Amino acid sequence: MAKTAIPMVNLRAQYLSIKDEIDEAISRVLDSSIFINGPEVQKFEAALAEYLGVKHVIGVANGTDALQIAFMALGYEEGDEVITPSFTYAATAEILGLLKLTPVFVDVDPNTYNLDPRKIEKSISARTKAIIPVHLYGSPAPMEDIISISNKYGLHIIEDNAQGIGAEYHFENGSIKKTGAIGDLGTFSFFPSKNLGCYGDGGAVCTNDDKLAQKVRMIAKHGQSKKYIHDMLGCNSRLDAIQAAILNVKLNHLERWNYTRLNAAKFYNELLADLEQVECPIIDENHKQVFHQYTIKAENRDELQAYLQSEGIPSVVYYKIPLHKQKAFINIPNRKGELSDTEALCDKVLSLPIDSEIAEDQQIEIVNHIKNFYKQ
Repeated sequence: MAKTAIPMVNLRAQYLSIKDEIDEAISRVLDSSIFINGPEVQKFEAALAEYLGVKHVIGVANGTDALQIAFMALGYEEGDEVITPSFTYAATAEILGLLKLTPVFVDVDPNTYNLDPRKIEKSISARTKAIIPVHLYGSPAPMEDIISISNKYGLHIIEDNAQGIGAEYHFENGSIKKTGAIGDLGTFSFFPSKNLGCYGDGGAVCTNDDKLAQKVRMIAKHGQSKKYIHDMLGCNSRLDAIQAAILNVKLNHLERWNYTRLNAAKFYNELLADLEQVECPIIDENHKQVFHQYTIKAENRDELQAYLQSEGIPSVVYYKIPLHKQKAFINIPNRKGELSDTEALCDKVLSLPIDSEIAEDQQIEIVNHIKNFYKQ
């Protein structure tokens, strides 16, 4: 058994490390009694826009709403197609179905877990309108290739950056952009376990397009251009002031936390380097990763996970069933190409504990248990 309890994500330890700042921020909102919109939300939107290097950030209720509102702002027609990985969380494709758009599932690169550009172009049809790169596990998708394809076919890029806040893509011309701030629209989740997480639900949409920003703001507020003036159908999706105040505090610590996660990933790789039954994630020196998850590929994955659980070591499979095999998407008519790499990953991936508070002795203990399993 583990010597001490090791959480998958230690949110309590993170809170205690900034407790005074968080408590003061929450108290400030309670004293103001401005709980919806207001100065805390405006402050966070401006701070995140500056951090990302974009013109507009619009806070919304959660990451799924962020994706849905982004696509609503683009005004696609029923049946229009959107290219998306099958190896991702359901929300990425779920919103397409809700808007009566057609997700076209494309295979991923088994080494990076992100969309494989070689497979994207083969999946484009006359009805294709957009590509959703997902910066999975906090590693940048191959944006240079995706931009080239989108320019060739006149497609929008909507980044699902729920797991990648703070990651950076380094272009061949030397320019650097943060993920989420590269495409036409970027979407974010601030679910508590994210690298930048609030203490409830929260999300955001970002863009450099003034017209799209205006539409996103309107849609998120019931389609209102002014109070009680509804110019389009919208929804009710707001980032509340307490969550914004918490995020304002945590944004100041994000770079340090992401640096800790990257170092933890490198240390895991060192510890696991001589274990032939495990393939470690790539540390990409060309880009900046933020390791929302540290995900290995392991032989006898399910047995390993069961063994770790018996020893008090948590782990999670993200994702065990690919979207194209989920009941909700099984009847999607326009699936193109094989998804063999996606299906192989679903049988092998296993995410180990990683967060801003993880200690090296905890990592050593986790890896020792993994090694013990393969010695049996």
